[in-house]
Amino acid sequence: MLNLPLNRWFFWAITLLVFPFHFAVAQTATLEFSLDDCLKYGFENQAMVLNAHLDRAKAVALIGETRADGLPQIDGGIEYSNYFNIQEVFLPKVIFDPSAPLDEFVPVPFSQKYNGMANLTASQMIFDGSYFVGLKAAKTFKELTEKDYLKSRQDAAELITKAYYTVLVTEVALDLIESNYQRLDTLLTETTIMYENGFAEKIDINRIQVEFNNTNTQLSNAHRTLEQSHNLLKFQMGMPLSQDLRLAERIEDIALEVPEYNLVNFSYRDRIEVGQLEVTRTLAELDLKNNKAKYLPSIDAFATLGANTASNNRGDITDFDDLWLDYGFVGVRLNMPIFDGLRKSYLVQQNRIQIAQMDNEMRYLKYSIDLEQAQAGRDFATSLQNLRTQEENMKLAQEVFEVTSIKYQEGIGSNLEVVDADSSFKDAQSNYFNSLYDVLIAKVDMEIALGILHSYVPTK
Repeated sequence: MLNLPLNRWFFWAITLLVFPFHFAVAQTATLEFSLDDCLKYGFENQAMVLNAHLDRAKAVALIGETRADGLPQIDGGIEYSNYFNIQEVFLPKVIFDPSAPLDEFVPVPFSQKYNGMANLTASQMIFDGSYFVGLKAAKTFKELTEKDYLKSRQDAAELITKAYYTVLVTEVALDLIESNYQRLDTLLTETTIMYENGFAEKIDINRIQVEFNNTNTQLSNAHRTLEQSHNLLKFQMGMPLSQDLRLAERIEDIALEVPEYNLVNFSYRDRIEVGQLEVTRTLAELDLKNNKAKYLPSIDAFATLGANTASNNRGDITDFDDLWLDYGFVGVRLNMPIFDGLRKSYLVQQNRIQIAQMDNEMRYLKYSIDLEQAQAGRDFATSLQNLRTQEENMKLAQEVFEVTSIKYQEGIGSNLEVVDADSSFKDAQSNYFNSLYDVLIAKVDMEIALGILHSYVPTK
C-alpha cells in the first residue's frame, strides 16, 4: 500500500475527479463564431481547401523532382552468379592440340562456375532542351496550384457564407413564429374566456385553435430547420456536427448593400478563373516548346569504375588481391533524333490547336463574366426592392391584425376577420423570409461576379 500523506491523497483524488470533468467541458464547450471566424475555421479545416493546400506542396516536390534530372546521377551495383549449368561453346581442337585436324572441334565451358562483379557508374547531363523547358513548366505548374488553392478558398467562402446567412434567416423566422405562437396562445385564451362568459361562440374558438395548431407545427418545423441549417454550416466549415456552434451576429449586423465598386475599374483578372486559364495556357505553350526542343540533340557525360572476377572455387570470390580485375572508362554521349515517323510534328500541331482552343475559352469566359455581372446586378437590385416591399407588407399586415383583434375584443369585429388577418400576417412573414434569403444569396452572387468575394481569402 502506498504510504502518502492524507493531503497528498486528497490532492490526487480531486485531480482525478476534476480533470476529466474539465476535459469533457472543453470538448463540448459552445463556440461563438462570426462570419469571419467561420471562414477562417473553414479555410483551416475544410477538406477541399486542405487538399488544394497539399497540391501546392506536391508542386514544390515536382519542381525538385524535375531539377534532380539535371544533377549528377550515380548508381552502384554488386552481382554474384553461380553457373550451376555452365554454357559451353565449340572451339577448334587445334587450339589445344596442334596436331589435331582443322575440322575437329571440342566443347569448352563459356564461363567459370562462380562469377562476381562490382561497378560504380555516374552520368551528368550537359545539354537537353527538354530539361530546361520542363523545369520552367514545373514552376508554372506550382503557380497553377496557387491559383487553384485560392479558388478552393473562394468556393469555400461562398458555401460557408451562404450557409451562415441561411442560419441567420432561419433564426429570424423562428423568432417571428415564436411571436405568432405567443400571440395566438394569448388570443385563444382570451377567446375561451369570452366564450365562457357568453361573448363568443364555440366556432370562434375552433377557428383560432386551428391557427394555433398550425403555428405550433410551424414552430416545430422551424426548430428542425434551424438545427439542419447549423449542421449544414458546420459541414461546409469542416466542423464535427457534434460541436455546439452559436453565431455571434444577428441579421441586423449584416450589411445588405454590396460594397461600393466601380465597374469601370473592374479587371477580368479580379476573377480567379481568368488567372487559372491564363496559367493553363502558359503550360500549353511550354508543352509546345518542349516538343520543339525534342528536335535538338542531347549530350551526356558518363564514367564507370568496376571490377570483376571468376573462379571454379567459390572461396576464391573473396580473394580481392589476386582474382579481381578492375576497369574504368569515361565518355561523352550524343543523342541525335533523326526520324520518328513525324511523331513530334503531330504533337506540335496538337499543342497549337490546344492553345487556339484556350484562346476561345478565354473569350467565352469573359463573355460569361459580363453576362454574370449583368444578371447578378439585376437579381440583387430586384431582390433588394422585393425585400423592402415585403418588409412594408409585413408591417401593414401586422397593423391590420392588431386593429382587427382590438375590434374583436371590443365586440365590433368578427372572429373570422381576426383569423383571416392572422393568416395574411403569416403569409406576409413567409414572403419576408423568402425575400430576405434571396437578397443575401444575391449579395454573395454579386460579390462573386465582381471578383470581390475573395476579399475574405488572404493570399498568404
